[in-house]
Amino acid sequence: MSNPWRRRLSFFSSLLERVPSQCAVCRAWPTRAVCDACVTRFAPPASRCSGCALPVPAGIARCGECVAHPPPLDACLAACAYAWPWPDCIAQFKFHGRAGWAAPLATLLRSAPWVEPAVEQAGLLLPMPLAPRRLRERGFNQAHELARRLAPRKTDPRLLLRIRETPAQSGLSRAERLRNLQGAFALEPLRADAVRGQRVVLVDDVMTSGASLFSAAQVLRAAGAAHITAVVLARTDLPVAA
Repeated sequence: MSNPWRRRLSFFSSLLERVPSQCAVCRAWPTRAVCDACVTRFAPPASRCSGCALPVPAGIARCGECVAHPPPLDACLAACAYAWPWPDCIAQFKFHGRAGWAAPLATLLRSAPWVEPAVEQAGLLLPMPLAPRRLRERGFNQAHELARRLAPRKTDPRLLLRIRETPAQSGLSRAERLRNLQGAFALEPLRADAVRGQRVVLVDDVMTSGASLFSAAQVLRAAGAAHITAVVLARTDLPVAA
């Protein structure tokens, strides 16, 4: 996307964020894109595995899969389950060019337990990158839009790269997804040392199996990142069969 178009998109996005709107869920007016009552009702705090953000019983830190096969993440945090009304909201943001959704969704993400401390302690926020073709189709990277609203000065959208397009992940098992993503991510070669010794936060909108985040985290770990936290807006709560 050209720089003038990026500036225009950023301007209209910031303008929309300041305009009162109707709640997309309950239709209350005037309010934000999703009102506080709906956030409280549909995004309640939940006990989640610290390794993959799947639901776990209260008092349990990690699910059995993450105990048996520890992921390359030190922590994984999700704001809500990928369940109504959030898929509709995320689709408006992600597939229909509604960049104005970035602000309310980032607010929801920041309000999730432990997300704000993770962001404050991090040296870098890295949005999960899109392949160039996908970026051209959408016009913006939704993970970057979320990240820069969490911590604009720490967000670096050009350090973690998607260097290989991969076939669709739908219908694949977790192991197949991981194989599918081998070699898909890399650090910008001239700046790979930027993550060494750093606390890094990976930002994404939706986590399904975790394969993309785990693959990116492996690249960061190999480059010497000291601590890696993934923060995602929504997590699908049914584990993908292995």
